[in-house]
Amino acid sequence: MIGRASQQDGTYPRPQLVREQWASLDGEWQFAYDDADRGLAERWAERNGVEFPLTINVPFVPESRASGIGDTSIHSVVWYRRDIPAASLVEGNRHILHFGAIDHTATIWIDGRLVATHTGGQVAFSVDVTDSLEPERQNHSLVVRARDDADDPEIARGKQDWQVEPHIVWYHRSTGIWRSVWIESVPTQHVASLDWTTDHTAASVTAQIQLALRPTARTHLDIHLSFEGQTLARLSVTPESERTVVTIELPALRNAQARGAYLWSPESPNLIDAEIVVREDVQTVDSVASYLGIRSTTVGSGAFRLNGLPYFVRSVLEQGWWDDSHLTAPTPAHYRLEVEAIRSLGFNAARIHQKTEDPRMLYWADRLGLMIWGESAAAYAFSPRAARLMITEWQDIVTQYRNHPSIVTWVPMNESWGVQDIAVSKQQREFVQALASITRALDPSRPVVSNDGWEHVDSDLMTLHDYTSDSQVIRRRYANHDSVAELLRGPGPQLRSPSLSDRQLELFEAGLAPLMITEFGGISFAGEDSWGYSVVTSDSEFASMLSDQFEAVLGSPVVAGFCYTQFTDTLQEANGLLKSDRTPKLPIDILRAMITGVSESNRLTGAG
Repeated sequence: MIGRASQQDGTYPRPQLVREQWASLDGEWQFAYDDADRGLAERWAERNGVEFPLTINVPFVPESRASGIGDTSIHSVVWYRRDIPAASLVEGNRHILHFGAIDHTATIWIDGRLVATHTGGQVAFSVDVTDSLEPERQNHSLVVRARDDADDPEIARGKQDWQVEPHIVWYHRSTGIWRSVWIESVPTQHVASLDWTTDHTAASVTAQIQLALRPTARTHLDIHLSFEGQTLARLSVTPESERTVVTIELPALRNAQARGAYLWSPESPNLIDAEIVVREDVQTVDSVASYLGIRSTTVGSGAFRLNGLPYFVRSVLEQGWWDDSHLTAPTPAHYRLEVEAIRSLGFNAARIHQKTEDPRMLYWADRLGLMIWGESAAAYAFSPRAARLMITEWQDIVTQYRNHPSIVTWVPMNESWGVQDIAVSKQQREFVQALASITRALDPSRPVVSNDGWEHVDSDLMTLHDYTSDSQVIRRRYANHDSVAELLRGPGPQLRSPSLSDRQLELFEAGLAPLMITEFGGISFAGEDSWGYSVVTSDSEFASMLSDQFEAVLGSPVVAGFCYTQFTDTLQEANGLLKSDRTPKLPIDILRAMITGVSESNRLTGAG
């Protein structure tokens, strides 16, 4: 037995499809820069005698101190090599290499044989290397080449700076491997992927199970769902093809008055455990553990709605950056600490900003109860190539992350990054519209924000970025429905039109696209090396301005939620509630009182 996936320790790199037989490949690898880009021509991957001169600690990027290198200068091409002991591989099984993420284009060799290429720096990919392993070897040679051009504005870069040194809101580049690498031994016939959709109103969940091979008449799938150790459903099906879709009735949810005990929310992050067993007659050939959360996220009547009820969203902008390890947490345990720290401040949500987050952090968000807005890194320029790259990678992001109940909203674009001329370019508007439509096609269960902050094209939420430091201005702008409607018809708080669509404004007017302020604050202390949207010079001034801004936002009868900028200081963007080492700038209880608001007890939902 693997055990309950909902109660794992947070180290497994793919927490919603868990097996016992796996091995981490994190740790020391050989490493080399290839500034002249000659490694391919000289066949570095195929020549066993070629030694790479440096040592790097994977999964940390070479720009970080945690990698053991700490070189923040620009290097577009890097190489990695390490051995995989043959003794660690289970004979007779298939051997799957998993890469959490490699920025930006990766090429993979095993024992000198090319086995995979992958483009897109934010998502995981896997490759079956079984047939490329040379027999009789005691150690198998794994080589990775990564290319990430700092001067290419058409690839998704997010907050990675194109200049040598970080400036304003941009940070050091992240080149190459930046998430865990691991290898898994699996039976020839096995569960290749698993997707869950839930419907609490119908008291059911649907599993989409993808097998590696076409099943035979002897193949059976056993599915067991449980909650806190008690069986909710158990059934067996005979699959007819590699892909099986089965709807599972949950009798415990039929009583609508009692089903709340099984639903997921930040206050009650209930998770359903699942076990999937593949059998050939009575012989078990594969077994995986998973989990799911039953909940719905919709909009209507001027509110974000969780499980059908209005829910006020208190969110914080999360850059997911650490001084020593950059976009990768120092250890998997830090993902739990991050979620706990965000919750301790009174937030019930986080907007992962300009990156995808490690699935292990999302596991802790699922388990501990933190709503997540799923976002993508943006490109800096628009072209047909940029659009193709973004559409491809965004589809992978939605597909890989949609199982997490903590993700409640999708945000493919932010502040018109990569579509800077969207107000005058029909081509760019069509691109953003396409992203919104593709998102709903892949996942119709969550609201979509087409372009967060301004210049909305087709969004289920009307979101604004407003860095006004004067709390009285905030109060006037969001005082009532009429003042907000006037704001939305004008140039907008940041002098970018809030909407490019009359239909978008109509949806707000009808209460079908609730208003949220999804970036505000950004208060920084004065200093030569700090940057913020507004500046203070003392703790007392910081506390006063921060309290005034939260009171102004929480006092609006129109605002359905907010996202404060930001959780922690990040390099020169020192406008966090916490310092970069995660120590608070004010006592936690004072920050929590501001964030939740003195009138929070009058809100029927969204309590901390």
